[in-house]
Amino acid sequence: MRIINSFSRCLDLFVQAILKIRGAKTFFRVCLFEASYQRRLVLFFLDALMTFGSIYGALYLRFDHVIPGVQFDFYLRSALLFTLLKAGCFYLCGMYRPLLRYSGPELLEIPIKATLLSDGLFLLVNALRPLPLLPRSVQIIGALIALVGVISSRLIFRRLVYQIDAIAFRARTNKPDDSRSLLHHNYTHPRIIIYGAGRAGMLLAQSILRGQNYHIVAFVDDEPSLIGRIAHDIKIHAAPDLPMLVEDYEVSLILMAVPSATPQERRKILQRLHPLMVEVKTIPTLEEIVLGQVSISQTREVDVADLLGREEVLPDASLLQANITDKVVLVTGAGGSIGSELCRQIAQQKPLLLVLYEVSEFALYAIEMELVETYPQLKVVPFLGSITDADRLRQALSVHRVETIYHAAAYKHVPLVEANPAQGVINNAYGTMITAQVANECRVNTFVLISTDKAVRPTNVMGATKRIAELTLQALAAKSDTHTRFIMVRFGNVLGSSGSVVPRFRRQIAERRPITITHPDITRYFMSIPEAARLVIQAGAMGNGGEVFLLNMGEPVRIYDLAIQMIELSGLQPGQDIEIQITGLRPGEKLYEELLINSDNAIETRHPKIFAARESMLPWTELEGVLHQLFRVAQSNNIQELKRTLKTLVPEYKAPNHPPVAKPIVSQNIAVV
Repeated sequence: MRIINSFSRCLDLFVQAILKIRGAKTFFRVCLFEASYQRRLVLFFLDALMTFGSIYGALYLRFDHVIPGVQFDFYLRSALLFTLLKAGCFYLCGMYRPLLRYSGPELLEIPIKATLLSDGLFLLVNALRPLPLLPRSVQIIGALIALVGVISSRLIFRRLVYQIDAIAFRARTNKPDDSRSLLHHNYTHPRIIIYGAGRAGMLLAQSILRGQNYHIVAFVDDEPSLIGRIAHDIKIHAAPDLPMLVEDYEVSLILMAVPSATPQERRKILQRLHPLMVEVKTIPTLEEIVLGQVSISQTREVDVADLLGREEVLPDASLLQANITDKVVLVTGAGGSIGSELCRQIAQQKPLLLVLYEVSEFALYAIEMELVETYPQLKVVPFLGSITDADRLRQALSVHRVETIYHAAAYKHVPLVEANPAQGVINNAYGTMITAQVANECRVNTFVLISTDKAVRPTNVMGATKRIAELTLQALAAKSDTHTRFIMVRFGNVLGSSGSVVPRFRRQIAERRPITITHPDITRYFMSIPEAARLVIQAGAMGNGGEVFLLNMGEPVRIYDLAIQMIELSGLQPGQDIEIQITGLRPGEKLYEELLINSDNAIETRHPKIFAARESMLPWTELEGVLHQLFRVAQSNNIQELKRTLKTLVPEYKAPNHPPVAKPIVSQNIAVV
């Protein structure tokens, strides 16, 4: 290891000496950066020169410093022939394809392979000739000299690339020149630790070292075999050394470079990091890198999904395709958080046609443009209209002969619906009834309602309206003349959706404003938007009609603890840098979201993480009259009568003047999310 480090330092000194030569920086910038063919030509001629020189050097050694004059011309022609043969083998083996700045093991593999091939061919030619072109000893010595020269030239060129990158960076940022090696940074730069000394960590370190805008003080890894080793002149430490490293080096940032880690492993790492009061960022996941969505050097804020450490439920491909592939599909509320993700997931399953139904002009335009650009082969039809407009819905369904509907259109923000209850009833309850009746009239095969856990023993108008939407579908599904399969999927808090607590916390932290939480004991279940959309699609493929589907979500998350972790992982201290303000429960807000009205009703399905339930219902003959009474009251905007009618339809509903429901979480951890 000492020999390697000494060689690396000597190489740095040699490169610095080269760059001090007048005009050298300009020459190498042109050769290494301007055009691909220029870089290849420089390396090609350099390799040819070294090959020819190695043969001459081997002859010089073989004949004890005096090459016989009689054989000189013959050996000269042989050396030229061997140089041409070796150059051809180098080219065919791909010696000039790798980018030097990103090359790894191939920096050694390709030259060795090309040398063995070319020398093997030359030995074969020698064996077939009565008079050898070159003595075998000359060929072996020459091959070794050429191999060392070829590899050394690439190491020097790669170091030149790093040095010229660093010089260009300093010129762009007006930073003072640093005559020292790229690997020995000025300690005035912010000091960071890279957590993860694998391939991803090394690539990230290379990217940082070229820019010289940070000083890497240490690698940290959990792999025992790596502890104590050196990479890029930087020592790899064990995880328990983190507090000491942070304190001794005054570290301001930790970069997590473990893209292949499972969610549970990432959560354990973050739990180890957040007490250090240092900002933590992470590189993208392996899935994001493989899909080409981001590069490995792009760091980002720690995702809340990392903090939750929950494995996303793996989808069943057959369930995803069942109601979509080669079918005409319509999504209501197509421009919303859930609706737009449903459209993206549906597009991946290759429907015959995707109809986007949305009341907001801008939201409809945005999702249509995204789908057209991302999936150019997908047939998309935008429909601007309201779910309360039966004629417009009928036109969309009948003209395109829609086979599957995903009903995501709804008002979902609890305080806003609480302040505008009549509009909540008209959109969420009346709109769902109209959409379902028109769907059945147009003989749509499958109708999937996106419901919410707030429909369970609701304490707010929004939850009550969603429970009424469920009752409507349950009643319609039980009618003998119903053609459509009506299915409901409940879920609640979706990471990153509009109005979600997580983006609000992140914005408050970025602006150094107090984080506002309604109650210190409030808990919620969380899932990602893509996972929620996949759940909806898969549940829709399993139902016979009238079922409520839900997901095993694991443990609920205490929002106060989530806020603390987000502050600490931003390198700030709760109570000092960022205050946490308790504002009190809002009207209709629960401390704990419940899972089922009757938790004993949950039954397993063919998907191991999805459960179904048969909730209590009213037959259509009893429900229809009360529904129309509710809608008349909503039109008249009589709030007191409206809430009394809601209570009639949903006996579990408790108006906001009642204390908030705070029931314990049921033991089987089945979350209606």
